[in-house]
Amino acid sequence: MVAVIAIDGPSGSGKSTVAHLVAEKQGWFYLNTGAMYRAVGLYLADNNIPCDDSAVKEEMLEAVDVDFDEEGRILLNKKDISGRILTPEAARHASDYSKLSAVRKLMTALQRKIGLSRPSVVEGRDIGTVVFPDADHKFFIVASPEERARRRYLQLKEKDPKTTITIEEILRRQQERDKQDAERALAPLKQAEDAILVDTTEKTIDEVVEEIMGRL
Repeated sequence: MVAVIAIDGPSGSGKSTVAHLVAEKQGWFYLNTGAMYRAVGLYLADNNIPCDDSAVKEEMLEAVDVDFDEEGRILLNKKDISGRILTPEAARHASDYSKLSAVRKLMTALQRKIGLSRPSVVEGRDIGTVVFPDADHKFFIVASPEERARRRYLQLKEKDPKTTITIEEILRRQQERDKQDAERALAPLKQAEDAILVDTTEKTIDEVVEEIMGRL
C-alpha cells in the first residue's frame, strides 16, 4: 500500500493545520477529507435534498464531483468553494449528511482513491478507523472545547471581520456536532486503538508538528 499518515480528531483541534504542515515536511500530498464532506453537504443542501437515506441515493451522488486543484483548493463540480466550507453552515451540513450511508460510501471510495494515488497525509474523523485502518502511522488530535471554539472564532473573524457570530454560539454548535459525530451509527468519530493521542490545547502548532514528526 502507498504510504499514508492518518490524522483524526474533532473540528478546531488543529488537525487540518498540523496535517498540512506534516505533509509539507514529508513532501507528501495533503488530503482534507472534512472539506470533502462539507462540499457534498453544501451540494445536497443547496439542492434542497432532505437529509434522509430514502432521499439521498447512490445514483443521485453520481452528479457530485469533489476534487482538489494543484494549490489544494477544494472544487465542487469544478467550482472553487474553499471559502464556503469554512462556514458554520457547511460544518452543520457535513455533520448531518455524513450520517447517510450513500454519502459515506461515496466519500470513503473517493478518499481511498485520492489517498492511494501518492504518499499522503490524510486527515478527518474516521481515517484511522475506517478509510485507512492499515495506515503506516495514526494520530488522534484533541483540544479542550473552549480552545477549539476560540480557534474557530478567530478563523471566521479573519475571513470576515464583520461577522456577528460569537464564541458562545460556535461552542454550542460545536458541542452539537461533536455529539452527532460520536453517536452516529456509521463510522463514528473515535480514536483508533493503535492511534497516538496528541492534545494540542496548550501547544503551539510547531510543537505539535515536531511531536508528530518525531514519531514517524
